Amino acid sequence: MENRKTSAYYENRAVQFGVVSTEWLAQAQSATVPRSPSSPSPSPPLPPAHNDADKPFSVIEEFDTWRKHPDLAEAVAAIRALAAVIRSSKATTMMQLEIQLKSASDSLKCWDTTSISLTAACDLFMRYVTRTSALEYEDFNSAKSRLLERADKFGEISFKAREIIAMLSQDFIFDGCTILVHGFSRVVLQILKLAAQNNKLFRVLCTEGRPDRTGLRFSNELAKLDVPVKLVIDSAVAYTMDEVDMVFVGADGVVESGGIINMMGTYQIAMVAKSMNKPVYVAAESYKDLSL
Repeated sequence: MENRKTSAYYENRAVQFGVVSTEWLAQAQSATVPRSPSSPSPSPPLPPAHNDADKPFSVIEEFDTWRKHPDLAEAVAAIRALAAVIRSSKATTMMQLEIQLKSASDSLKCWDTTSISLTAACDLFMRYVTRTSALEYEDFNSAKSRLLERADKFGEISFKAREIIAMLSQDFIFDGCTILVHGFSRVVLQILKLAAQNNKLFRVLCTEGRPDRTGLRFSNELAKLDVPVKLVIDSAVAYTMDEVDMVFVGADGVVESGGIINMMGTYQIAMVAKSMNKPVYVAAESYKDLSL
């Protein structure tokens, strides 16, 4: 590999390696990524436009519109759709509005009963948004505005979570390391993308991820970033683990015991990694925590 100049980012972090300070968290909040002055800062996409004012609002259609955004996780799309329920609601009391939200949340969870992160995001949204002092307001419009404010804030926090995780994960990746990934995780992809942007020298082994071949999709994304990547068959994990320095996986959900729910095959990869003393890192947003 060619030698690249170490970025100022890593030189500064070397001084306080392993320390998560207030300043470090402030940097993480801004999710700093090298950009030219003319490049805009990352921000949540704009709400979808509704041209037909007479058409009744559908939370499923709203969710489907958000879901088509390439950088938006399915759970965040659900959060955006539920926020739109508040925005479009014709309710005149808090009880009516809460019933509408509960109905919309149940509709989204029924849309895909196999999506754990979608269910967790809907439940967390209901708890975060409705448990507020806005319910004590005598003025319904003020209470509704407060709910909408909290809904938008929750959506923004969820949208930025991936970039914050990527920033906080950079200390785990060192020059010359080999990383094994399993499944297609947008969070893990963001971690590796940021590492590449900060001139880290590493290579990635992707499991093929049968039957939907998620590893092939993941390897194609890494190839676009000029990251050295190799696709390995799922049954070759133990064979290739000897050359691996660490394992990165995402998660569909995090349970109360600290265990995770993820793509089939994650468990045996973790067992093989443990038997060979290889660290396994799980990258997951807080809205996937099923114990909240």
